[in-house]
Amino acid sequence: MNPSPGELDFKPCVVIPVFNHPHKIAAVVARLRDYHLPVLLVDDGSEAGCAQLLDQLAAHNTDVHLLRLPHNAGKGAAVCKGFALAQRQGFTHALQVDADGQHDLDDVPKFLACAQQHPLAVISGWRSYEAMPRSRRSGRKLTDFWVCVNTLSRSIKDSMCGYRLYPLVPTMELLARKKIGARMDFDTDILVRLYWQGLAVENIPTDILYQDDMPSHFDVIKDNVRISWMHTRLFFGMLPRIPVLLHRHFSTHQR
Repeated sequence: MNPSPGELDFKPCVVIPVFNHPHKIAAVVARLRDYHLPVLLVDDGSEAGCAQLLDQLAAHNTDVHLLRLPHNAGKGAAVCKGFALAQRQGFTHALQVDADGQHDLDDVPKFLACAQQHPLAVISGWRSYEAMPRSRRSGRKLTDFWVCVNTLSRSIKDSMCGYRLYPLVPTMELLARKKIGARMDFDTDILVRLYWQGLAVENIPTDILYQDDMPSHFDVIKDNVRISWMHTRLFFGMLPRIPVLLHRHFSTHQR
């Protein structure tokens, strides 16, 4: 049972993995500072121009902190390093935001309000299929299908959205005992495993501002192989959990 909002401190921050997004990151940080949220930038091996810009953002803003990884480790690995730093700095929750400006930051108050009401839930962005480019819908639909299979539930509406707020204590407990996908497989992998761990998932409808001028770091071959292997691992991990997942499903629907 989740504690009431007053039983758990709520000290959120923002974690942003950055890999060569110099054109948008300053505006993203500026918008987040409007909400008085500390920002943790994780430089995932960016090139010199982007790295210099991140140095400037951290140097000129006392509530912006920079963690630099020595080489590109992948979005998931960068986010996990950011979570660890956030917890060391005393934060209770971390809002994951992409550096490319595609997330609608007007929705930040919705994420924060929902997290205060459900402090041990993952608050996950939920994108409309209709608003997505056709080229992305098929992969999303396939992943949504397998997430339903691997959780025996429709509780997770969009496991591929990287706009998400995590409670750090249970998230770090998971990361301490389980290796999570380090790249484009991260968002789905960690959300399914947190659901297996017993966390609720609250879905927040949100818009994604798709921009053709932004470079994509998705490797069609390698990342599709990673995602396929992730679904395979999750499926076989789900099998011994079937009794627990079914009990959870029917208990939820009988309330």
